Amino acid sequence: MASKNKQNADADQEQHQQLFTDEYFDKGHWLLKIWQTLVAILSWVCVFIPVAVTVISYIGTTTGRFKPLWSYGEGIFEIKFLAVVLLFLAAVAFIYTVAMTIIQVRRRDRLVEQWPTFNPIDQKVRKTELEKFMDQRFGEPEFRENVRNYSVPPEKNLDTDQFQKLFDQQREGVQKHD
Repeated sequence: MASKNKQNADADQEQHQQLFTDEYFDKGHWLLKIWQTLVAILSWVCVFIPVAVTVISYIGTTTGRFKPLWSYGEGIFEIKFLAVVLLFLAAVAFIYTVAMTIIQVRRRDRLVEQWPTFNPIDQKVRKTELEKFMDQRFGEPEFRENVRNYSVPPEKNLDTDQFQKLFDQQREGVQKHD
């Protein structure tokens, strides 16, 4: 029974860690790999051929270097129009990027001026105090972290400001030592 539970736990953990599979990258599956590779290559060819035809025709029509495959006036006008639109959008994207960079740099500079907002040494002391408090109140960490169910008696429930009181006591103790 214990080995069956362990196998189920191992299977659950493996399933949890592996959220998706792709047989293309697994061993074997050669027909799938060949088919998907051919489809990908054909798809890229379907992208590049129209682009190449358009570029060759545009350069051939405007400069005369190549024999254009087509030379429709509307097509040339459309290409020029799209070039203007794309340049405008690139300029807008550039301005937006520069503006956001300036804003973020200023925001970071303001935060750096306020740094540090906490004292790392005090944080370490607080963490140690909290660990001692939790050990005293609820038992050792190994027990607390590995138990499935734990009933807290009403007298051990934490008050809303319990940690704040603990930190205040700790701070008063540090000030008395100074």
